[in-house]
Amino acid sequence: MTDFRARAGRNGIGDGLRRAVARNPKKDALIFRDRTWSYEEMETAAFRIATHLRDAGLKKGDRVAAFARNSDAYYLLWLACAQSGLIHVPANYGLTGPELRYIVEQSGSRALVYDRALKGSIDDMGPVEGLEFLSAFDGGDAIDVMAAATGAFDPEREWDVSEDDYVQILYTSGTTGKPKGGLMKHRALMSEFHSCIHALEYVESDRCLWSLPLYHSGQIHTFSNPQIMVGSTCALLEQPKPEDIFACIERNKITSFFAPPTVWVGLLRHPGFDSHDLSSLNKVYYGASIMPEPILVELRKRLNGARVFNCYGQSETGPLATVLKPEEHDGRLTSCGRPVLNVETRVVDEDDNDVPVGETGEIVHRTPHVITEYWNRPDATDEAFKNGWFHTGDMGRFDAEGFLYVVDRVKDVINTGGVLVASREVEDVLFSHEAVFEVAVVGLPDEKWLEAIAAMVVLKEGHSPTEADLIAHAKKSLAHYKIPKRIVFVEDLPRNASGKILKRELRRVHGGEETAVHSGAAASAG
Repeated sequence: MTDFRARAGRNGIGDGLRRAVARNPKKDALIFRDRTWSYEEMETAAFRIATHLRDAGLKKGDRVAAFARNSDAYYLLWLACAQSGLIHVPANYGLTGPELRYIVEQSGSRALVYDRALKGSIDDMGPVEGLEFLSAFDGGDAIDVMAAATGAFDPEREWDVSEDDYVQILYTSGTTGKPKGGLMKHRALMSEFHSCIHALEYVESDRCLWSLPLYHSGQIHTFSNPQIMVGSTCALLEQPKPEDIFACIERNKITSFFAPPTVWVGLLRHPGFDSHDLSSLNKVYYGASIMPEPILVELRKRLNGARVFNCYGQSETGPLATVLKPEEHDGRLTSCGRPVLNVETRVVDEDDNDVPVGETGEIVHRTPHVITEYWNRPDATDEAFKNGWFHTGDMGRFDAEGFLYVVDRVKDVINTGGVLVASREVEDVLFSHEAVFEVAVVGLPDEKWLEAIAAMVVLKEGHSPTEADLIAHAKKSLAHYKIPKRIVFVEDLPRNASGKILKRELRRVHGGEETAVHSGAAASAG
């Protein structure tokens, strides 16, 4: 028997979209290239895709993997899965074939929808256990997303979906190892959307730009989905290319825009920053990795008049956990703010006891935003949820006013001679040198110091400081044990597609026997 009482109180993602459509059916919802979808057109297109998927033989609870760059079709597929009880499995479009096969098999996906431009990785997967449907987004296969979206048939509009159903398996970026799939319910994400709307000041009149990958939790769940829920108009770019971003802001009078620090650095250094009209921007956001303080100072100065927000969290928490609001920046530029509406945060020692104010420990959260578990990884689930709190692996501290400061990832804290050094502190000092474009600091194996501090530096064009120059600069601000034992000049830094620097890759490449720091080199550098 149908439980009509449960249906009357339902609050899944499809229900949130339905309410947005009812308020503004004819309003522009999504703009991509030369296509614009009104709210009612977007919802109907998603229902058509959902009907198409279920008619193809997929059933409630089946996993549908998506492997593509940004497009309207990608976002519509996500909505279709949410509406019809399917579980969406986004995959980083930078994955190799074997890496993609791992996620498809580990998630048990029955379907994989891909971007034809990424066909090489699809071919490199080889046989994939359990995969029944392999289709391109733009048609010709058993699952044809765009043909369904633009079809003329009347779709099913009522599915047996509740907020307690699972809606997504979101794989961690893998910056510290093999990706783990965080299993999310509708209820968790809807709670996170409410926190985002409240903390980030989303309103119906916002004109938003989405340029970061939609497979990434920050873009789709901190920005895209809650902005749609409030009824904003949103422009979508395939990739975050500076010239495309500037042109889109100018053309669409964008008011709201998020980018991680690496993208902001590229925008600030691009000539288009000053040649385009960016005056419509009144809310800008940064997050996904630590923002160098000099870049933040420059951003606030050059976008004078825009409200600047810092967002911090983890994929497993929705991802938003804390926000530093515009009026809270002065005097605490390196803080990531305070917990948002539906998050409780502590900083604890190894025994999960609260550390005193000002002291460093691991950041842990309790929130309805959090994943239910890691898919088929009970060991990782038990470790992360120890003592009833989600353990982030991030090191941080609270100040006396309750503002949180992220010191480093647990794995990025360097143990040099028995003394712990936060890589971020060294990075901020080196970043303040006029010749440094980007920098990443890691600990490399060392026979004397256990780990020696090493800095990988990308220089600005036209600058050529020596290793000694940068070490001398660091000595002006850092204690002797924090001074890098080695400076390595590189052309670029390895990143995942969301812009996070892959420090484990730096440790792998520069920490082998042929490149390891030895005590003689350490002594000469120190």
